[in-house]
Amino acid sequence: MRTETFKAVGGDCGPFELNRLKKTGTIMNNGVERLALMDIVIKNGTILTMDPENRVYEKGFLGVTGDTISHVGTDGSMPPHGKKVIDARGGLVLPGLVNGHTHAAMTLFRGLADDLPLMDWLNNYIFPVESRMDADFVYTGSLLACAEMIMSGTTSFCDMYLFEQEVARAAHEAGMRCIVGEVLYDFDSPNYGSVENGLKYTEELIRQWSEDPLVSVAVEPHSLFTCSPELLGACHDLARRYGVPLITHVAETRAEMEEIQSKYGKTPFAHLDSLGMLGPHLVADHCVHLDHQDMELIINQGVKVIHNPESNMKLASGVAPVPEMIARGITVGLGTDGCASNNNLDLFTEMDTAAKLHKVHNMDTTVMDAVTVFRMATIEGAKALGLDQYVGSLEVGKKADIIILDTCKPHLTPLFNPFSHIVYAARGNDVSHTLINGKIVMENRRVKTFSLPDIFQKVENQANRVRRWIGK
Repeated sequence: MRTETFKAVGGDCGPFELNRLKKTGTIMNNGVERLALMDIVIKNGTILTMDPENRVYEKGFLGVTGDTISHVGTDGSMPPHGKKVIDARGGLVLPGLVNGHTHAAMTLFRGLADDLPLMDWLNNYIFPVESRMDADFVYTGSLLACAEMIMSGTTSFCDMYLFEQEVARAAHEAGMRCIVGEVLYDFDSPNYGSVENGLKYTEELIRQWSEDPLVSVAVEPHSLFTCSPELLGACHDLARRYGVPLITHVAETRAEMEEIQSKYGKTPFAHLDSLGMLGPHLVADHCVHLDHQDMELIINQGVKVIHNPESNMKLASGVAPVPEMIARGITVGLGTDGCASNNNLDLFTEMDTAAKLHKVHNMDTTVMDAVTVFRMATIEGAKALGLDQYVGSLEVGKKADIIILDTCKPHLTPLFNPFSHIVYAARGNDVSHTLINGKIVMENRRVKTFSLPDIFQKVENQANRVRRWIGK
């Protein structure tokens, strides 16, 4: 924004008003507060802010200036002036969804080895195929994942996989917000080789992306059963040194529980505690099998949790005690896991599953109500990843990560309760627009940051490689 006089609605304003405009998106003209010309205005929608009060603005409009939300409200006296005006057409204006845990490039493994136990699936199918991957494979699969997420309303995701430089590059080109982390384990990686190189690779990723507005990096050891105490400790030290999240799979299956108990005489969380690794910087994925002592450790140390219900169901891992965790004040976000164990990246279907799974498991229709579950996919998910200062709710001053849900559909009509529709009726393909960091990355179902036909051709080429690898 230029520093000289700014032509706004109703007149000019000087430097003092410009400073105020930068903070609020409004100016004073003859003592009356008016909206300035903003970059993007979204009008004629019901805005679900997901702020601390879960405020809803019917027939509201939202303004974006640069990469930031500059106005949220329903004041009909302020005409929605903007360089770009998007008519929500009576739909729902929502915070972009936050996918708290996935393996993006596994879109290329969708349907490859279904209906198998987790360890059989990992050791006999996924790990052998992954050993033959390269950077281009991961880049292509990650772009496909970005397309799927953008088109289903996800604006931020947290990824753990191999060749994460390529995941970061794909997300950057797609215009997505993400946290990436190279998976680390005791055996050699097809990307970096020995684990020592893996730690160096991760450190370089942290440095390389430290100033990027969309991409950030975490330290991500795979799990307690694939990482020695020494490796876990080194990962913890690296994360603390750079002040980045530490993310790992924890307590996902009974087999894992038995192995950790056999090796160390402790539950997974007690094992992490003995290594001094628990704290608010730790994000624990899955957390299916917890006892009361584990729960206390999570609460007392401020550990964050990501729930992945569809993956846990498909792999028969069990049902995480999410209602109890939330009731006890634990921050729980929502994730899809990878497409090889889900098989999609649609957080709308994940919300539906999460709500219904826990109702039937607890034989209680009141648990995991729609507002609670939608918060898991938005502000609570952002909080779990340390992004809640920037995204997860529609509030002035936050980054403009916004989606519009087209409710002019048979399965979304009539609309009595928008939260109920979001969780129990909507699907990802009901999203008409996706904005990330103030940029329109999908408009009227058309992705604007890259070419889908080009990606589909590249994906088919990579799929043919997989077919050769597995002899099909």
